Amino acid sequence: MIRLPLVLIFSALLFSAGVYGVLARRNAVMVLMAIELMLNAVNVNLIAFSSALQDVGTQVFALFVIAVAAAEVGIGLAIVILLFRNRANINVDEVSLLKW
Repeated sequence: MIRLPLVLIFSALLFSAGVYGVLARRNAVMVLMAIELMLNAVNVNLIAFSSALQDVGTQVFALFVIAVAAAEVGIGLAIVILLFRNRANINVDEVSLLKW
């Protein structure tokens, strides 16, 4: 049996590392990896609560989160590759191509 508070602390640390990565990094690929880290922290929470509550529905929801994360990575990397082709730069601070 897993200890729920330990898993929640681990998940909070993962999520905090992801938030730091999003706020501190300038490279778009690193920002995408930090977002994935935050989504994985949410999945750890979902699976921990699923195990604690003996509920299978939460695990199905975690699978949907994984599918959304995979789609986000595909679309995000495609945008980053197009930006690198056009600008030869993928720093988030310097990209103003999508501004109105």
